[in-house]
Amino acid sequence: MIHTTADFEMLDLVCFHPQSVANGVAALSRGGLVVTDTEMARKGIPVRRMDPLGCEVRCLMNDPRVAEAAKRNGTTRAFAAVDFALDELHPSVWVVGNAPTALIRLVDRVREGAPVPDLVVGMPVGFVNAAESKDYLMDSSIPHIAVKGRKGGSALAACVVNALAEMALRKSR
Repeated sequence: MIHTTADFEMLDLVCFHPQSVANGVAALSRGGLVVTDTEMARKGIPVRRMDPLGCEVRCLMNDPRVAEAAKRNGTTRAFAAVDFALDELHPSVWVVGNAPTALIRLVDRVREGAPVPDLVVGMPVGFVNAAESKDYLMDSSIPHIAVKGRKGGSALAACVVNALAEMALRKSR
């Protein structure tokens, strides 16, 4: 994470749920589905790491069904994508590097009874609800790797999955 951001403050900002690393490595080792909140995060997790593990990485932001649901319900596409993914795809790993609304919706749905994912990488970046959405995740029982405060981003979130994938690949050898 420090290499990706050139920011040594990450040492003090990163927050690991006690089960996060083990859960993430296990989910990837099983070929779990990874859902991202942005195409940038999806592109940052290369198939050369995911294919040997049998993992698929999907982003639903451009899915016409998600766009229609967002329009129909007056929500963001990120919010609608969480509902679609939970109801139709059942991801093992969530990667949220941009959209606080996605992270808040995911935590809300889990609190309402949706299946708890193996891991949530929660790293929305910015000034509007980014810190609050990550606090909300960190206050939940959901296994997570998150960055406190305003820092984060899709590249940072993707690098976390890449590190876990490398661990899973080493474990499988």
